[in-house]
Amino acid sequence: MARLLEILKRNTMLIVLIFVMIMFEILIRAHTNGFGSLFRPTNVTNLVNQNGYVVILTCGMLLCILTGGNIDLSIGSIVALVGAIAGVLMVNWKLDIHLSSLLCLLIGLGLGAWQAFWIAYVKIPPFIVTLAGMLAFRGFAWLILGGLTISAFPAEFSRYFNSFLPGGGGGPGQSYAFTLAAAVLIGAALAALQIAARIKKIGKGYEVEPLWETLLRAAFGCFAIVAAGHLLGRDKGVPVILILLAAVVLVYNFFTTNTVPGRQLYAMGGNEKAARLSGVDTDRLMFFAYANMGFLSAVAALICVARFDTANPSAGLNYELDAIGACFIGGASAYGGVGTIFGCVIGAIFMGVLNNGMSLLGMGADWQRAVKGLVLLAAVVFDVLSQRRKRLG
Repeated sequence: MARLLEILKRNTMLIVLIFVMIMFEILIRAHTNGFGSLFRPTNVTNLVNQNGYVVILTCGMLLCILTGGNIDLSIGSIVALVGAIAGVLMVNWKLDIHLSSLLCLLIGLGLGAWQAFWIAYVKIPPFIVTLAGMLAFRGFAWLILGGLTISAFPAEFSRYFNSFLPGGGGGPGQSYAFTLAAAVLIGAALAALQIAARIKKIGKGYEVEPLWETLLRAAFGCFAIVAAGHLLGRDKGVPVILILLAAVVLVYNFFTTNTVPGRQLYAMGGNEKAARLSGVDTDRLMFFAYANMGFLSAVAALICVARFDTANPSAGLNYELDAIGACFIGGASAYGGVGTIFGCVIGAIFMGVLNNGMSLLGMGADWQRAVKGLVLLAAVVFDVLSQRRKRLG
């Protein structure tokens, strides 16, 4: 019983996500007299396409939060500025899309490094630096675009982010078979990796969880992946953006869990002074976290301009709030040093489900903002109370 309670506590956010999805499904069906559903194939595809930027930005924001509860307020403005530059390069100047994309990524990295320098080496608080960046970068976006929008990006560029696999015009039957087969293979591979990881731990003499817990987690993961593949296959197939998101999540999860700098980020967030005395270059880590955030903001900018086919100076509005909210809802601590990439991805999915579900229920933007604000407050309150209980206990 104690083990079961521990599992439930460790997966609280996942359980809440499942509960919210079921609740929205019931409410939507009641609201539409049984004709609507949160799990319609088109809704699942839209959930992936509409919230891809949140997942990308959340991975970078987690690294900033790990350093000690710091955040980056400028990412929405970087999205707007890099998107504006992409519009000028690709649409106005007709520059090669690959060269333009590379330049945009480098510019995003440069903007992040500029802020990282003031934060890491001049010791200006991240809140102040990124607040200044939020205002300045948004202003530069308006100056570059002259307050107007640039549209009609090259079709080849849009295809990189808006197409589906397998493609080729094989029809819905081919898309379904391909997507379901890919989902089954991926689910089986992930299950095999979890079992192999358990065997490796046993071989090294580490303490491991009970076998039934490993098998249960592997089975649940397989079911979720196959179910998603089933729904995506019934629509258009696998969105290419989903492959990019999976690659980013896996890379950053590996970085935070299996590399020395990744583990040092957790040490720095837990106790920066102790980490520095242990030989950790905390200034370099802080610089990396914010420079990386700028780079991922540029990736999100390319995704957004490709999806909307427009460069707009108002783009990226409140994106930083979505990323911060996803991190805290996904289990990141407001004090730093705690949080996982997969947990924050669950938080991003939670935010996407909230947006999608409330839109399907016909709730206005004002109510949507209010609900998301209350959910974020609840997540932070839960974290603060948990930290206080640990200190007292």
